[in-house]
Amino acid sequence: MPTFKRADVSIYYEEYGTGYPILLFAPGGMRSSIEFWANSPFDPTKELAADFRVIAMDQRNAGKSSGPITADDGWHTYTGDHIALLDHLGIKNCHVMGGCIGGSYSLGMIEAAPQRVSAAILQNPIGLSPRNREMFFAMFDGWAQALKADRPKLTDAALRQFRDRMYGTDFVFNVSREFVRSCKTPMLILSGNDDYHPKETSKEIAALAPNAELVENWKTPDVIGATVKRVREFLISHMPKS
Repeated sequence: MPTFKRADVSIYYEEYGTGYPILLFAPGGMRSSIEFWANSPFDPTKELAADFRVIAMDQRNAGKSSGPITADDGWHTYTGDHIALLDHLGIKNCHVMGGCIGGSYSLGMIEAAPQRVSAAILQNPIGLSPRNREMFFAMFDGWAQALKADRPKLTDAALRQFRDRMYGTDFVFNVSREFVRSCKTPMLILSGNDDYHPKETSKEIAALAPNAELVENWKTPDVIGATVKRVREFLISHMPKS
């Protein structure tokens, strides 16, 4: 089981295939881990491994990964893990693909290290709507309380600050509209269509980002084969020229 460690953080990851690297950020909210890909409309660890070096990971404190929790944590904490994993693997440039919360992880990675991300797939990106703030807070609280049982020194106040930093803002929570408007990274957006993944968020990202493509109908059985083909072709077309 490959595990990358830095300080008190342990990140579990798996690799599939060979070629140009793709770093995956799985669905699952705060429980984002590799196992969630198996229940997605398509599993990139299987569908993309013939053409790429696919790297999947469990986020800290999800799946087989672990790390400390503090009141200062937020999206930047996870971005630090992502960049450190690339450094550990000796990867200078890669594609990223994120499902659900992974869409916001992907955008955070692009903002922090734009020169390292050649293209991005955002699948069911999360975003704020008039009806879902409390849903995100409840999802975070359920995850946090499960961890708190094993961490008696972890306070409700610290967890609340962490939660508010994750889900207390707007848009896609992690980056601003201004950033997306300025982002030149090619993006293929596989639209969301439910309360956690509002269709309006997918459309807004596509409207703001200068090099974004939006696919609205992509996940039903009759079109999933075409979706996988489009994703593969999109990623191949944006591989850096050697």
